[in-house]
Amino acid sequence: VQLQASGGGLVQAGRSVALTCTASGRTFSDHVMGWFRQAQGKEREFVAAISRSAYSTYYSDSVKGRFTISRDSAKNTVYLQMTNLKPEDSAVYYCARANSYSTIPRDYAYWGQGTQVTVSS
Repeated sequence: VQLQASGGGLVQAGRSVALTCTASGRTFSDHVMGWFRQAQGKEREFVAAISRSAYSTYYSDSVKGRFTISRDSAKNTVYLQMTNLKPEDSAVYYCARANSYSTIPRDYAYWGQGTQVTVSS
């Protein structure tokens, strides 16, 4: 299984960025997909997750109301739409795959390579 994340970059505070993560293989819809981020010098933290059917979504308190996770099983792709970005959102963002919902990184078996998001003030 390979996860390929893209869409990061440099953006001004208050603006929006969309991240994309495309998975290889034929079992995309059988797994929970999540986004995590890791700022320099900090631990990796949960951002958002989406259930297999996309019926349920979960967010950390720090991004709730600003970020939206979605998935397209026909394209084996999960998205993270980030709006009203803040400098503290700056981090490397990772997509990951798990067998069930969790906010703990070790519960995700497969990870993308990460994409940098930098928010300038």
